[in-house]
Amino acid sequence: MLKSRAQVSLRLAEARSKRAFRDVDGILLFDKPKGLSSNQALQRVRHLFGARKAGHTGSLDPLATGLLPVCFGEATKIAGYLLGSRKAYIAECVLGSTTNTDDSDGEVIATRPVPENLDIESALQPLRGKIVQKPPKYAAIKMDGVALYKRARRGEDFEPRPREVEVHRLDLIDRDGDRLRLHVECGSGTYVRSLVRDIGETLGCGAHLTALRRIWVDPFRDPKMFTLDELSAMDLDARDALLLPLEQGLAALPPISVDNAAELRLRQGKTLTASGPSAIPLARAMDSAGRLVALVEIDESGEVRVRRGFGPTPGKSPPD
Repeated sequence: MLKSRAQVSLRLAEARSKRAFRDVDGILLFDKPKGLSSNQALQRVRHLFGARKAGHTGSLDPLATGLLPVCFGEATKIAGYLLGSRKAYIAECVLGSTTNTDDSDGEVIATRPVPENLDIESALQPLRGKIVQKPPKYAAIKMDGVALYKRARRGEDFEPRPREVEVHRLDLIDRDGDRLRLHVECGSGTYVRSLVRDIGETLGCGAHLTALRRIWVDPFRDPKMFTLDELSAMDLDARDALLLPLEQGLAALPPISVDNAAELRLRQGKTLTASGPSAIPLARAMDSAGRLVALVEIDESGEVRVRRGFGPTPGKSPPD
């Protein structure tokens, strides 16, 4: 059967697109702009690098800006470990009104007067530590297999299921009338929008998030981030030079050194016997050049088992 000219053109375009992508390994500390979803931002960055494989390490809402670590190639294998990392934000909110999304992207559903004498610290204190938090109705998490925001957009009557999260730090930076700036440090799964909503309810006037910037994600506590404009102005070699080796994303894990023979066994998924009995739930096995071979666990008998293996990655080695 003869193919139409449109079908042939589409096939050629797909082939050119596939040829344009390449194998890239490493981590980019990307400064996500406001207005893009995390996936939209990821795809823009991926195309700038021409990377065949890429993933991000924890979503930011379109309203939010700041650090979004992007993993390429072999580094995508550690994205799941970074998802659970501690994160820090600067959050801005306005008192006196609530929205259906708990942020300024939504519709105002209630307004209340803001009391003159507010004890803001009394509203922050109960939200520190391990708390039970109700996620926003407009959220990507799923309930019975369906994303909450899809249920909300369909007009369904439902209540998100509360879940335990951990807030390591929640402090007032400054106040300007009805506007607050907060410093938030929290664990995985915490919604800053929900924290702001709950602060407003405790104060009795309501509140919603107006701006959010992620300033760091463990282990990148002092990140040098790069914007879309900065990346777009560079050539490909300059962009590649910005990539961190994937080992840096696992800097918090204890390292164990392996020789060439042990490296080969681990890359084949085989077990080893450690030189000393020391149970470690998760460690990074490193070769003689300081490159990551595998994530391993060591039991009390000294047996080393592979939890996640990695292929050899060319390029610069991590710093000592």
